[in-house]
Amino acid sequence: MRLRTVLATATAGLAAATCLTAAGPASAVSNSSTNSRTANACSSSVSIDRFSDALDKTTYDGTFVGNFSALAVDKDGSLAALEDRSSLFDLDAKTLQPKRVVPLADENGAALDSEGLVVDRDGTRLITSETEPSIRRYSVDGRILDRLPVPSSLLVAPAGRAVSNQTFEGLTLLPGGRTLLASMEYPIAGDTSGAVRFQTWTRTKGDHFELAAQYAYKTDAAFLGVPEVQALPDGRLLVLERGFTSGVGNTVRLYLADPRHATDTSKIDTLTGQPGVRLVKKTLLADIADCPSLGATAKQPQPNPLLDNIEGMVITGKEKGRYKVLLVSDDNQNAVQTTRFYYLRVRTTPAP
Repeated sequence: MRLRTVLATATAGLAAATCLTAAGPASAVSNSSTNSRTANACSSSVSIDRFSDALDKTTYDGTFVGNFSALAVDKDGSLAALEDRSSLFDLDAKTLQPKRVVPLADENGAALDSEGLVVDRDGTRLITSETEPSIRRYSVDGRILDRLPVPSSLLVAPAGRAVSNQTFEGLTLLPGGRTLLASMEYPIAGDTSGAVRFQTWTRTKGDHFELAAQYAYKTDAAFLGVPEVQALPDGRLLVLERGFTSGVGNTVRLYLADPRHATDTSKIDTLTGQPGVRLVKKTLLADIADCPSLGATAKQPQPNPLLDNIEGMVITGKEKGRYKVLLVSDDNQNAVQTTRFYYLRVRTTPAP
């Protein structure tokens, strides 16, 4: 999602409720000066190994490299990096250098506001656009192969109750590959402040998807949205919450969330305090502002100079009991923002 200025004077406390009542500038890669994992701790559950600004304000094959909204691991081990301006890059997983860029478009050849990305088991790409919203399946070379149904209430007004540029931001396949989950970034009209809907689809024959259950997730404050979700092998989710306060900077928090016992809200018209509606349970893993800055610099005010408009996330592996998680910021092609990759290690509690 492109930068949105939100005026806010304070960040709300953590919610505990569970129901609704490439040419360009020189690259910058930083490591901690110590090998101690503790010294790189963002929290007891999350540490940061390093960051990279190597792709900031660069170009590849005539295309600006930036505006990144999502990441995925491709079948060959490379990184697929989605821009929100209708381009999909293949990046070298080690160096981050672009290897290919594929333009994307809708059925009429128009540009997308492309936000969420999944590389499916056959290598095809499932990609959201948040202006309608939509989810389309694309071939590796960018041809449209399919389009998924979307609940009418999640369509942008006047067709539905959503706001353009505030819809499908995150996209992930749950374990087993039979269920696809998309996160709305902000609430739809009529829902209580901070109540974000997570929509799922079930895979059918021919790798089509049909509408399935929907869940409600509550962000910590109204100015925070959900830019990304990633499924863990046990069915739980890593969820990013992000917001921006003019003159202060970004808020970015990483949560462990469990949708497995949440209420199916697909038949609930408005989420405005109905008793008995079980939210997706969540646990704060880290506030990224609490990470060591590792020598990072910021081009605008930030609570921590390491921070920027973090929007994409992918799990790249597991080592010594911790998930290796890669984040990326969307620089909005803006001189005061940075395309930055963050290399995290995340420990999660055993699934109940």
